[in-house]
Amino acid sequence: MTTVIDLNIPKMAIAIGMIAIATSFSVWQKLDIAKNLIIATFRSIIQLIVVGFLLDAVFEIKQPVVILFIIFLMSLMAAREAKNRVREKVPYVLPIMWISVIVGTLAILAYTTFLVIQPDTWYSPQYLIPLAGMILGNSMNGAAIAAERFTQDLVKRSREIETHLCLGATPQQAISNYQTDAIRAAMIPTINVMMVAGVVSLPGMMTGQILSGTSPLLAVRYQLVILFAITTANLITALILTTLVTRQFFTPAQQLKLP
Repeated sequence: MTTVIDLNIPKMAIAIGMIAIATSFSVWQKLDIAKNLIIATFRSIIQLIVVGFLLDAVFEIKQPVVILFIIFLMSLMAAREAKNRVREKVPYVLPIMWISVIVGTLAILAYTTFLVIQPDTWYSPQYLIPLAGMILGNSMNGAAIAAERFTQDLVKRSREIETHLCLGATPQQAISNYQTDAIRAAMIPTINVMMVAGVVSLPGMMTGQILSGTSPLLAVRYQLVILFAITTANLITALILTTLVTRQFFTPAQQLKLP
């Protein structure tokens, strides 16, 4: 069996040198991102260390209530981050984000857990938390892209939408093209990753498993499952989100209502 190479503190200190190089280039080229790079580096270090200790404890507890509560907190943070990326003011945008992200994630998480991986215990933290984290993270990005694109189009194209309404179109008919464009935009990053997986890049989960000594063929199978799960969850999330956002832009009398 392949021995996993330990990454001790001296090696991690050398790894941070890569950020020092990036920061130096930023200062040299006057990119004005050096401060953000440093803050992001320290945040990622602190957050991941805390998560590491937390997961270590959770793996020992193995209580479904605790694991589901962690996923609930993760979904709230994902919804908040996605909401912060939407420039237009939308009523109830945070609940809309959370509902979209959590429904899309849980639906595909359940499918993946019960039908594909089939662990001995469905709430096994070894599988459930990493899967939830990967799906949630990508659903968050998809939700943010879809919401930003959709709300921008609804505001900018308000006169066109009102014209369609005056001609007898329903709200859904009037905004269908914009909804489709928003969902397509949300799917572009995921589809791009799938298109070049194994040709241009090795996805993160697969790379991590190979580095930890897992058989490359087994790592490929796990990575494919993740890609399929992320893709479907993104689509479900974007569809739910655009549908809920639509309701905030129209009155019960089917008139356009800009926030």
